[in-house]
Amino acid sequence: MAESNLTKNALASAMKDLILEKPFEKITVSDICDRCGMNRKSFYYHFQDKYDLVNWIFLVGFMEEIAPEFSDADVEGDIRLGWEGVEKLCHYFYREKEFYRRAFQIEGQNSFRDYFHDAVFPAFYAILADILQDDSYGDLFVTILCDAMVAGLVHWLTGHDPEPPEEMLASTREMFIRLARRVVEETGSEDAYCR
Repeated sequence: MAESNLTKNALASAMKDLILEKPFEKITVSDICDRCGMNRKSFYYHFQDKYDLVNWIFLVGFMEEIAPEFSDADVEGDIRLGWEGVEKLCHYFYREKEFYRRAFQIEGQNSFRDYFHDAVFPAFYAILADILQDDSYGDLFVTILCDAMVAGLVHWLTGHDPEPPEEMLASTREMFIRLARRVVEETGSEDAYCR
């Protein structure tokens, strides 16, 4: 493993430990560096701030989840979803739920919640490209889906005892199917996408 990856992983490990011990807003870059025996210069060589580190933890962890053969050098922020990707995402969040419960609660302009929303937006857009077909409301529709996904994940992960991802996903999938059927019934639509 390259020296750069060793340093990033050490900083990530320190952040993951610290975020379980105290609120994110009370964690300083000095705390992170002290925890892993590095100096602030090393931290800032790799990350802009502690928010950037949290985002990197997600990106690398999720990319390893969906494609274990990826190396850190392959990670550029391109998240691909589909139902299988959503399943893998939920399994990853569930396995790392103690960290992500806290990460999703970070507030401010650099919050993990905003980063995650912005990361999945192009993935949803790509999945729905054939449905959107240059629709002027495409951005709005994809934004609504992303907002719903983020809110749903936060609600699920921050609950007292989150149900396993298989159960949550089965319920979610069933609700999407029921909703689609209701829309078709109430609008009388014969659109091929709704069959």
